[in-house]
Amino acid sequence: MRRPRGRTPVVVCVCLVLLAAGTVAGVRWARGWTGTVTVLANWSGEEREQFERAVRPFEEEHRIDVVYQGSSALSQVLAADLAAGTQPDVAVVPGPGELVAYAAEGRLAPLDGLFEAGAYDRVWMPKVAGEDGRERTYWLPVKTGLKSMVWHSGDVPRNEVASLARDPGRWCLAMASGATSGWPGTDWVEDILLQQSGPEVYAQWATGGLPWTDPRVRKAWQTWGAMVGAGDRDRVDRVLKGDFGQDCPRRNLEHQGSFRDARWKGVGGDFVHSAEVIPGARPDAGHWEVSGDLATMLNATDEAEQLIRFLADPGTRLPDYTAHRKAAEPEGGEDPVKRRIGSVLRGAQQRLCWDASDAMPPVLRDAFHQAVLRFLVAPGGLDGQLRALQALNDGRRPALEVCGTG
Repeated sequence: MRRPRGRTPVVVCVCLVLLAAGTVAGVRWARGWTGTVTVLANWSGEEREQFERAVRPFEEEHRIDVVYQGSSALSQVLAADLAAGTQPDVAVVPGPGELVAYAAEGRLAPLDGLFEAGAYDRVWMPKVAGEDGRERTYWLPVKTGLKSMVWHSGDVPRNEVASLARDPGRWCLAMASGATSGWPGTDWVEDILLQQSGPEVYAQWATGGLPWTDPRVRKAWQTWGAMVGAGDRDRVDRVLKGDFGQDCPRRNLEHQGSFRDARWKGVGGDFVHSAEVIPGARPDAGHWEVSGDLATMLNATDEAEQLIRFLADPGTRLPDYTAHRKAAEPEGGEDPVKRRIGSVLRGAQQRLCWDASDAMPPVLRDAFHQAVLRFLVAPGGLDGQLRALQALNDGRRPALEVCGTG
């Protein structure tokens, strides 16, 4: 019987990793470190490095080791950990959809008293019902993003953007994003519904009260399809295979969020509100769709509470844009485009609405991602796609404030 090959290097690597981790832990404990706090998030690369730099002062001051656990399948990992009782102390989740459900099940520890009251608007930190029915605060925005943006290069005058937007070939559009492929398309459909039908209709749909088969929802899909050339086989083939982070030709437009500011800065880029280019946008359109990475506490340890207090401190240099009204400008805050983005996210008079798919249950959100991919290929099958989504929309969800001011 042949012995399986290839296992020894793996075992050696694992042992080396564990030995290195043990060495680091030993050094830290020898230096007087007093505890640990585990953090689960989906950040990798530069985002992870930004977070680790941000919490380094916390570690040094409190002698608490922040143990980062990264996963691109965060929702699945968190659900499995909760089921097994091995959940991290703190999780950073993109959007409130699953958090509002976890709060209602009694899975989350309230954060009331761990942050300055009034430092955040209720759209970012609403009070939601816990297992006992009492309303408390269960999450804290660590990183926020602005959507409803149409980027253009500096050599495209603002008054030409709307005319360029009428040509599907002028749009940079790419759907590939690993396990979450399709989300750039859901952003489009959501934003169009928001600008065409207003925040009340949008919020009702995002929280399950408006059917996917409603004519206003259907119109948003059809508008997007016409704008980007749904059904054009050659174009759609490129769109489905293209990575969402790929470069955009200089004279083209891109409907993407504030995370793209660095890419557009290289060509003197700027942005207009999406309502300026969306056909059928209401005269009073102007709400901004937003996103956020939300820190929530699953184990109410002293170390976890101290980390939440640190993250809520206006002096903490968090990655990119913060919703804290007293926080300092992010790195590069002297950039006029960054200032505009920051002022919208923190402005008390701005009208903001959560990314609708981030407010939906994970099963419905994932089905939405897949539906936009199918729609691009076969827009004539839209009615069937909407009926399938409605079949997943049972409407029985905990209440969530989707729209408000910044």
